[in-house]
Amino acid sequence: MERSRSERGLLVRIQDRGLSVHGSEAAKRDTLPRMREPKGRYSRGYLPHIDDGQATQFVAFRLADSMPSSVMNTWRAELAKLPDTERKREMYVRIEAYLDAGHGSCVLGRSAAASAVQDTLLMYAQDRYFLHEWVVMLNHVHALLTPRKYQSLAMIMQSIKGHSARQVHAAIGGEGRLWQPDYFDRMIRDEEHFEKVGKYITWNPVKAGLCKDPTLWMHSSANARFRDDVSAD
Repeated sequence: MERSRSERGLLVRIQDRGLSVHGSEAAKRDTLPRMREPKGRYSRGYLPHIDDGQATQFVAFRLADSMPSSVMNTWRAELAKLPDTERKREMYVRIEAYLDAGHGSCVLGRSAAASAVQDTLLMYAQDRYFLHEWVVMLNHVHALLTPRKYQSLAMIMQSIKGHSARQVHAAIGGEGRLWQPDYFDRMIRDEEHFEKVGKYITWNPVKAGLCKDPTLWMHSSANARFRDDVSAD
């Protein structure tokens, strides 16, 4: 897909802000197959996705027990008569509010589990995507990332969820499904949208009442930047 000059400029500025970290032997052993063609708009039967090559994406994924299907079914029935765009927006708002209320086991509230997820995000930032913002909440994760060349968003998410699940189980015990089968993604439209999403991710712990300052939420890009600034001083 040929990009306009403004789109290419935005991509360069966004990539300049991306986080690249040193990889590990585990990351090298678990190398993704190179995807030479983005999948475009598609669905795996759960949620629609747009896999547009190097387009920057806002992604979210949640614990398997964070939201009962009965709640989702009730909301779908209540919102069925709304226009499509309004229905999707209201559904997203309800889901976020429900998750921020801390339903389910909230195993990511345990430091060892949250660290395992954060370490996975950072590990794959070496050679699969530029990681701009992230936060590990009690029962869900938000990330703003740009896939590197030839990397499919679908395969990136499969790898993140698979590896992090194994690491969480190893850290705190347990077995079986950790994550909901699918994930949410939204392609970033422009620089204003990028800044808005980044701010949302940064302030999510404050919005959920988990802390008063986003830099105090340990498993987040806001905290990582804060610690880097302190170290630099």
